[in-house]
Amino acid sequence: MNRLCMLAVTTALALLPQMATAAEKTLTVGVSDALSGGGAVYGEPQRRAINLAIEQINAGGGVHVGEDTYKLKTIEYDDKADPTEATNVARKLIDRDGVKFLMGYCCSASTGAVASIIGREDVIMLVGTAGARAITAAGNDNVFRTRPPGDYSGAAAGRFIASKGVKRLGVLATRDVALFTQYRDALIEAFEAEGGEVVALETFGGQDRDMSAQLTKLRGLEPDGYFISGYVEQVAFAYRQAYELGITAPRYGFSGGSAEQFLSVASSEALEGVWDLIAIEFNADALGDTAKAYAKAYEERWDAYPTPNSAFAYDQVYVLRDALEAAGTVELDDVKKALRNLAVPEETVLEYLPVDGKMFDPKGQAYISNGAFQFHNDKWDFVTKLPSDSAAYSAYFQTITK
Repeated sequence: MNRLCMLAVTTALALLPQMATAAEKTLTVGVSDALSGGGAVYGEPQRRAINLAIEQINAGGGVHVGEDTYKLKTIEYDDKADPTEATNVARKLIDRDGVKFLMGYCCSASTGAVASIIGREDVIMLVGTAGARAITAAGNDNVFRTRPPGDYSGAAAGRFIASKGVKRLGVLATRDVALFTQYRDALIEAFEAEGGEVVALETFGGQDRDMSAQLTKLRGLEPDGYFISGYVEQVAFAYRQAYELGITAPRYGFSGGSAEQFLSVASSEALEGVWDLIAIEFNADALGDTAKAYAKAYEERWDAYPTPNSAFAYDQVYVLRDALEAAGTVELDDVKKALRNLAVPEETVLEYLPVDGKMFDPKGQAYISNGAFQFHNDKWDFVTKLPSDSAAYSAYFQTITK
């Protein structure tokens, strides 16, 4: 081989690593969630689920965007479920870290604060568990949410409680979280429309752990059923205290949360027979093989069983992957358009109900089935699906802004 040929071969070989590096890029995703404090029971599982999905996608070859392949990585911050802190985290991710895709967001108050400003920013925000209606009702074209609003499930729950023969309902609910108040109001309206009577509405604050006084007042009114809603720890305390007060009437709730989270506060005896009426979050028995594979992978990776809300965040990552690949670019306008027209990704764990064949409706809102779960023998058993009309709710949703 002459010197000219040898030089050409050597030059080509030297360029190969550089060409490979140029073709494989990194796309950074910002994760903002409650990783400490009371909201961490939702935020930390979401963070873990996001990282699991990213590890799976990267191991499978990454995200193929046009002629480029991207490996995903995260920058993660604790927003403490605090509105001010969440807004500061968003500013840090956007202004300092230069992130274009934000995800996580487990709690309504903190997420709502970010959503109120994000429409002015050149980013895409993917929201998980936070269920306050205004987050997507505002109609920002860069906000997409996998969890349906609270009132979407609340009305179905009210009809279900009435169908169980409850005529007089005592309500105990958190008073300062939009997700829960919207769900509660929709539940009461639907329950009363079925001929039921709410004997009293008692409330508690975000830091309260002793609801004995409110439960005692409700018990004196002799309801034949109770409805209790709020964050998982508070609801678990209320169930424990109801049991200690000798309350035996059926108890229905809305909180989400794993059996392990409830059992860390209340005994199995106190929890036996209580209901959780929620959009069908992660539950392997209700959702089938894909969910079982997710549970196995999550448990192997994190040495813990996935909480019900964790799948909202896991699905976010596959939503982003499919939108990027459909867009063929990382340009935000093209990715937003792809999200608007996205079919439900094959790998998603939850059972989404498309609107006009698309995962997200015109306001960037996705919908899943509603379900009734009952606590029995130290675990949540899936009992039945509740009526879930995503198209009808979406049509109503387009008419409101908050």
